[in-house]
Amino acid sequence: MERRVAHPGSRWCRDFRNHPINPHTLAGMDPLAKLSSLFRTSTHGDRVILELDLDFSVLSNAPANPLEALKLINAPSMRAVRDGLRDAAEDASVAGLIVHVGTCPVTASQACELADSIAGFGEHKPVWAYTESFGEFGTALLPYVLAAHADQVWLQPSGELGLGGVRAQITLLRGTLDKVGLEPQFSQRKEYKSAADTYAAREITEANHEMVQQIANSLTHWAVDLIAQRRGRTAEQVWASVDAGILTPQQAVEHGLVDQIGYRDQVYAAARAAWRGEQAQLRYVHRYAKVSAAKELVQAKLKPAVAIVEIRGGIVAGRPARQGGGQPVAASEVVCQHLRAAAADESVKAVVLRVESPGGSYIASDLIRREVLRLRESGRPVVACMGDVAGSGGYYVAMPANEIVAQPTTLTGSIGVLAGKFVTTELKNKIGLVMADVISGPWSSFLSPNQPFTEQHWAALDQRLDDIYADFTGKAATDRQLAIEVLEPVARGRVWTGTDARERGLVDHLGGMNLAIDRACALASVKRADIAVRPVSMLGFLKQFKPAESSESVATRVTMPTRLSVDGVIEAFAGMFGVQAHGALSMPFQVTVHAGLGSPVVYDGSDA
Repeated sequence: MERRVAHPGSRWCRDFRNHPINPHTLAGMDPLAKLSSLFRTSTHGDRVILELDLDFSVLSNAPANPLEALKLINAPSMRAVRDGLRDAAEDASVAGLIVHVGTCPVTASQACELADSIAGFGEHKPVWAYTESFGEFGTALLPYVLAAHADQVWLQPSGELGLGGVRAQITLLRGTLDKVGLEPQFSQRKEYKSAADTYAAREITEANHEMVQQIANSLTHWAVDLIAQRRGRTAEQVWASVDAGILTPQQAVEHGLVDQIGYRDQVYAAARAAWRGEQAQLRYVHRYAKVSAAKELVQAKLKPAVAIVEIRGGIVAGRPARQGGGQPVAASEVVCQHLRAAAADESVKAVVLRVESPGGSYIASDLIRREVLRLRESGRPVVACMGDVAGSGGYYVAMPANEIVAQPTTLTGSIGVLAGKFVTTELKNKIGLVMADVISGPWSSFLSPNQPFTEQHWAALDQRLDDIYADFTGKAATDRQLAIEVLEPVARGRVWTGTDARERGLVDHLGGMNLAIDRACALASVKRADIAVRPVSMLGFLKQFKPAESSESVATRVTMPTRLSVDGVIEAFAGMFGVQAHGALSMPFQVTVHAGLGSPVVYDGSDA
């Protein structure tokens, strides 16, 4: 909890100079003092060493409900870290920053954004990073990329460092589906739209292998080049470290990747001595603030704003309902209401569209695109900021923005289309279940899981996919101001990293939210210091309890349990293994990238 220590010249100190009372003690004795401390500013003037402990992870999105908020109470938000480091860089009382990399349970895009913020702070203050180990019998490429943005890297004597590289994993489910009696019937446009391969293919196609190999190569080359730049090494020297496998601490020092070997207490003792901070207080970056949260909330409503609109999860039509496992969805009606609310708010000068989505419904994606264009017509520039994944429908909703910002590790593109169904007849026969369709009309069984497509059905499906693909590529070419002859060869359902996407004109800049906000301010001709950055709705999960006034106000829906059905149970169970199709604009499923984060990064078309 943050508390303010009174300045020696303040009235409080003058009145009680002879009998000083520590306000920290008061807060500990009086519950009201604890509550009031929430509205105080942080300690400034005293020497401070900031800490960033990545073992707690980092939140890029607000908690969806009170229970989730309690579970994540110690996890800093990306915004708090970003703003804290930016403000602290100019504060003379801040001695420096110590980053504990630890298990680093953050996503690839979060690692990139944290690295950018650390590097920005490091231009003004010293930054040291330490960890117990960079991996344990495995690769730790991305955690080390983050640590390389510090001035010094410390490694525990019993630790190790393995850069290793990137391993991408492709999952094909057809053999398993055959065994359980699920028949996938899917069609795709074009050869790189490998989500259909996940279900229907028994072998990895040449196009699928080529695409995923390029993703792995792109991520590895980007990481090696960045490490070389940050550590003052050549790319060849870093490649030698990658090829060397697991390095002991002493070997890591010899390779120029680690500066010092020591335990946590030794890191802190050395930092205090080097930074003249023997008496300095320790404070987490997200607990550092020049203004109180309450004051910031008031200022955010009074100042001109850059509004943040989130598109997170599979894109679906209608109102929000959580996917299986509690995964979020981006419901078109809710996203469109947020965009309309931003257009109606005179204080909003620009919008950052935060996209973290593998896509989904074509119709829902097209509706969101339309509202983005209407928002631009109102005079507000829109900058799309991509997270770990913004492909297919996720790219569709981002492409009409004035500019697109993506991380080098972002998976995007996937300009293609697929559709189909699972026929569950054999599975039901195996378990002795009889379910038969009674139809009235030749198309009523089109998507029925109880019978396969007819030739007429296949012809209609293929024609619809051709139409959607033509519409997608045509609009992408228009939005990105590219000739269709230039756009179509980089479409065809192919997924690109952010680095490769920028080279092909699919995105404009490499960076995170900091850059996206800067670009939004520049396009709106406003100074960043003069604006507030806030969501369209500042109520968080409380907005679930606020009734909407109209279709242009922010609203949501509390989802009630649906009726249990056999097909619903099968669909939910299949979803546990990634066997879901949320719409024609979904990305390739289950491309898993192992690069040494707390857990593998799964770019999964079934969720975000």
